[in-house]
Amino acid sequence: MSTEAPIPTREEALGSAARLLRTAETETDRGLMERYTDLAGTWLALASLLMDGADI
Repeated sequence: MSTEAPIPTREEALGSAARLLRTAETETDRGLMERYTDLAGTWLALASLLMDGADI
């Protein structure tokens, strides 16, 4: 049994980034808002890699 998580599609990565950015917009705690934004940036970087066809 494999313990590896499946690699998300580009669309899933973009959806995750968008969801995190929407959450960050409504957050009043500045530290948490920055964390959501950072996580969204990570998802956007992954989406970029997937768009370029890079092997992960």
